[in-house]
Amino acid sequence: MNPIRVLLVDDDPLVRAGLSFMMGGADDIEIVGEAADGSQVAALVGELRPDVVLMDIRMPTMDGLAATEALRKRPGAPEVIVLTTFHADEQVLRALRAGAAGFVLKDTPPAEIVTAVRAVAAGEPVLSPTVTQQLITQVTEVDPQQGRRERALSRLALLGEREREVAVAVGRGASNADIASELFLSVATVKAHVSRILTKLDLNNRVQIALLAHDAGLLDGAE
Repeated sequence: MNPIRVLLVDDDPLVRAGLSFMMGGADDIEIVGEAADGSQVAALVGELRPDVVLMDIRMPTMDGLAATEALRKRPGAPEVIVLTTFHADEQVLRALRAGAAGFVLKDTPPAEIVTAVRAVAAGEPVLSPTVTQQLITQVTEVDPQQGRRERALSRLALLGEREREVAVAVGRGASNADIASELFLSVATVKAHVSRILTKLDLNNRVQIALLAHDAGLLDGAE
């Protein structure tokens, strides 16, 4: 199998060096390039074709949020993992809404960062909807909650009844196997439903499905 190609984006050269060193020992990961600012990301992604971008949030010229938003709008964009020093940060949540597959703290143990890179390269989020919901409740957003709820419900109205059930289950953190068991479907059928949900709602990943279900109030009282 080809190694997972990773681009490191952080304005601190020591952080980049540390990340490069910690992932250098993984046979299935290749650091293909580094950037010191979000403004350099687009050109490097076009040139190097990484599978995963480790993206710092705070950078001087173009921050990681703007870079993530621009990157995830591109066809065939690589997955993005946000690097942050804070569990609860409004910018982290905005990056997740923009299409980042998850976030890791900069002091996360090396093995867990490697695991996160492997997970997003395989199309899996690197944080649970529970963590996402905790993040949502801990930060203050400019967008009023009622406005978010109405917009989320309007978007979810595009889904069929079964797709909506699958979306809610994804929001609760259920795996495809769990959803299949709960709704008496095959795993293949669940995967097909998830793919259609992403396409219909113009979303990038399961994290965004979870965020939308949360915004719509469909997870209220869910365990």
